[in-house]
Amino acid sequence: MSRTIPAAKRRRLSPPEDDGGAVQPAQNKKASYLANAAKWDLEQDYEQRPRKQKKQKEAAKLPVRTTEGWQTQPAADGAQEEEDSDSFLGSGSEAEEEEEPVVEEPKVSPKQQILEAKEEVARIATLVNEDPEEHIGALKTLAALAASKNTTVRKLTLVAQTAIFKDLIPGYRIRPLSEENMTDKVSKEVRKLRAFEQKLVAGYQAYVQDLAKAAKRSGGDAAAASVATVAITCACSMLLAVPHFNFRGDLLGIIIGKLSTRNPDADFVKCRTTLEKLFEEDEEGNVSLDAVTMLTKMMKSRNYHFDESVLNTFLHLRLLSEFSQKASYNRVDKEEPERINGKKIKQQREFRTKKLRKQLKENKKIEKEFKQADAAVGHEERDRMQAETLKMVFVAYFRILKARSGKLMGAVLEGLAKYAHLINQDFFGDILEALRDIISTAEVSAAAQIDDDEEEEEEEDDENEAPDRNLTRESLLCVITAFALLQGQDVTKSASGLKLDLSFFITHLYRTLHAVSVNPDIELSAKSLHLADPHSAEAQPQAEATNKINVQTTIVLLIRSLSSILLPATAIRAVPPNRVAAFCKQLMTISLQLPEKSCTAMLGLLTQVTKAHGRKVNALWITEERRGDGVFDALKPEIEGSNPFAGTVWEGEILRMHFSPTIREAVVGIEKNVMESR
Repeated sequence: MSRTIPAAKRRRLSPPEDDGGAVQPAQNKKASYLANAAKWDLEQDYEQRPRKQKKQKEAAKLPVRTTEGWQTQPAADGAQEEEDSDSFLGSGSEAEEEEEPVVEEPKVSPKQQILEAKEEVARIATLVNEDPEEHIGALKTLAALAASKNTTVRKLTLVAQTAIFKDLIPGYRIRPLSEENMTDKVSKEVRKLRAFEQKLVAGYQAYVQDLAKAAKRSGGDAAAASVATVAITCACSMLLAVPHFNFRGDLLGIIIGKLSTRNPDADFVKCRTTLEKLFEEDEEGNVSLDAVTMLTKMMKSRNYHFDESVLNTFLHLRLLSEFSQKASYNRVDKEEPERINGKKIKQQREFRTKKLRKQLKENKKIEKEFKQADAAVGHEERDRMQAETLKMVFVAYFRILKARSGKLMGAVLEGLAKYAHLINQDFFGDILEALRDIISTAEVSAAAQIDDDEEEEEEEDDENEAPDRNLTRESLLCVITAFALLQGQDVTKSASGLKLDLSFFITHLYRTLHAVSVNPDIELSAKSLHLADPHSAEAQPQAEATNKINVQTTIVLLIRSLSSILLPATAIRAVPPNRVAAFCKQLMTISLQLPEKSCTAMLGLLTQVTKAHGRKVNALWITEERRGDGVFDALKPEIEGSNPFAGTVWEGEILRMHFSPTIREAVVGIEKNVMESR
C-alpha cells in the first residue's frame, strides 16, 4: 500500500487578503496557522523543492522601439522582491540563513581541556625528543596550543616549551642564511641540518615574542597576571640556560621592562635575581655588556626614578674582581710598558737554535688554528667587553650624581666606593667635585631646618611629592667614597696633579660628630627604620637576607669614615698630630652619650688609633706632658683652631664606671696603649 504524499505547501510571510481586500483578524490567522502546522511535512517539501538557481530578472515594462530595434526596459527594483516574496519560509537573506546549517562546536569542560592538552604536550615532547630533525614542525602545534583561551592550558604549554627549547638549542648561535647561502650546493645532510636550524630559530622567535606579549599583561585581571608571572619565569629560565643563543636581547627586554616598575613584587625580585646571577656567571662579557647597556637606557628613559636594588646589580659584575685596568665614562687606560729614563725596557732575547725556532713556529701555528676552531673568547676580547661595560656603569653613576636622585644616592655612593680601584684620575676630580656639592647641600639643608620652622612644615606637606633623604647618611657615604677613591691611587700624585682638597671632607666630618652622636637612629640602617627586619618571615620580597647593600647602620658608616681619616691604608705616618688629637678628644666626648654597642665600637676604634699614634696623643691622657697653651674649644668648626692639646681626656674616668664591663675593659686598653707609647 503506497503512502499518499501531500502536496507541497508554501507559507506566506504576509497575511492573505480576502475578496474585499480586508486583512483577516489576528486571532483567525493564529488559529489557522496552528491547525495546519501538524499537517506539514517540512522535510519532504524541502527535498522536493528545486535547487535555488540564479534567475534573470524579468522585464516589468513593455519593450520600446528605437532606431536600433525593439529593446526591453530593465525591471523595477522591487519586482524581484515581490516575485520572491512567495518563496518557501520567506525570501532573501532570511531564507539563506535558514538554508545554511550552523555547526556548533562541541562543548568541552575546562578540566577535560587540561587533560587533553597534557596528553598532546606529552606526545609532542616525546616525538621531538626522539627525532628533533624529523618532528621539528611540531613546534607550530605547541605554539597554537599556547594560544588557548584556557589559562591553565596556556601556562602549561609555555612551561613545556621552555623545557623543549632547552633540550633543542645547540651550544652555538645560529646565523640567518642569506640568499647566496640558500642557493649554494651542499650535501643532503647539510641541507637537512640547515632546514632544522632555521625552523628551530623561527619557532624560538615566535615563542619569545609570545612571552613578551604575555609578560606585558601583568596589570590586567587575575588570569592575565598569572600568565604574566609564568611568562616572566620562563624568560628568566631561558636567559640563564641559553644566554648565547639568538634573541637574547628580547629576553633581556622582558626582564628589564619588569625592573623598570616602581612597585617591586615577587616577579620583580625574580628578574633582579636572574640579572645578578647572569652577571656572576658571564665569563665572556658579551651578555653583561648588553644587559648593562639596556639598563642604562632604561634608567635614563625613566628619568632615574626606579628602585635602588636595580642599581645594586652592578656590584655583581665579574669585572669588579677580574678587570685590572682603570677607566672613566669616556675612556679606558691601557697598560703601558715599563720605562727607564723615558725608554721602553727591551726584554732580553733568549738564544734558540734553528731547530727550536722552527718547532716554536709550528706550535704557534697549531695554537692559532685551535683558537679559531674554539668558540671561547680570548682574554683580550673579554677585557675589551669588560672595559666597555665599566664605562657604561660609570656613565650611569655620574648621571645619577648630577640628577641628585634622593633614593639612589646611597646606592651610587656605595657603588663608587666598590669601583674606586678602577677609576682613573680624569674621572676622579669630577666625582670629588660632585661629592663636595652633595655635602655642601646637606649642610645648608641642615642649617635651614634648624633656623626656620616654617620651611620644615612646607617640607612635611611635600613629602608625597619628593622622597625623604637622609642627609647624615649621604654625608658619611660621601666621606667614605672620597677616601675609598684614593685607595689604590697614587695619593700624592693625584692630589697635586688634580689640585684636590681632601681637607674639606675631614673638616665636615669633624664638625658633625656631635650631631651624629645624639641621633636617635644611629644604630638603625636606611632600611630597618621603616621596613621590616630583612631576616624576619614578614619581610617584603625586596628585603632578602642575602642583600647586604646599603644596609649599614649610621654608626658603622661613621666608624668607616673615621678609619679612612685616622688609619689610612697607606702613609699612616702622614696624619698630623693636631688632627689625631682633636678627633681623639671629640670621640671620647661623644662616647658618653652613645648607646652601649655604638660606644663599644667607638672605643675599639680609639684603641687602634692610640696603638698607631700613641706618641702623638699621649699628652691628652698624661697631664705632665701637656704641651698646649690656652683653652680647648670643642665647638670650633676648624680642627686647627680647636687647640686640642690644651685639654685632657677626663671622659675616661666616667667611662670607667660604665655599667657595661666591655666598655670598662676598652677604656683600660686605651690607657694601656698610651702608657706603652711613652
